[in-house]
Amino acid sequence: MTAEANATVSPESVEVWKDKKRYLWLIGLVVPSLAAVAFVMYLLTDWSIWLWIGPIVILVIVPAIDLMTGLDRSNPPDDAIEALEKDKYYRWITYLFLPIQYAGFVVAMVWIGKPEWLGVEALDTWQKLGVAISIGCIGGIGINTAHELGHKREANERWLSKIALAQSFYGHFYIEHNRGHHVRVATPEDPASSRLGENFYQFWPRT
Repeated sequence: MTAEANATVSPESVEVWKDKKRYLWLIGLVVPSLAAVAFVMYLLTDWSIWLWIGPIVILVIVPAIDLMTGLDRSNPPDDAIEALEKDKYYRWITYLFLPIQYAGFVVAMVWIGKPEWLGVEALDTWQKLGVAISIGCIGGIGINTAHELGHKREANERWLSKIALAQSFYGHFYIEHNRGHHVRVATPEDPASSRLGENFYQFWPRT
């Protein structure tokens, strides 16, 4: 099934809406794949900088791309939502994040703890730190995947949400976000709602 729907534009006309960014959503799998990129490129080049790919991509490259591309305000029409929900293509992109995320996580643990199992040389402290932070960045972005899955009604998707949160020890998010944040959103009782005029560094410790 493709993401096409009859989107009502006016009482007299109906047009078929197509997702122009359909295949761009695959970019979402780049983040969990960063671990594989880091490991392969380090082994090929022996450049330790590859092991720091997580913070470099997430904190430098992605914000730079955001600045260059600008804000995207395009959204599907309401009439297309049901078709998008039924399109398994989008669901599988979300599902695939998890095995790729955990494959990198497991390989990283083995490389740091038992490199001989992989037939590679041991990493020094600086390199291990880079791997740990990169894997942490991937797990942090995995919270976004967990957020989407946690809003679904299907039991299997909710379990996948919990699995995605396990790496970052953020399992409480599954409960607090749905039963706390969404109940008290935009009120003083909600620590996950920023205050008017509050900057990131004021917001972060509370949330």
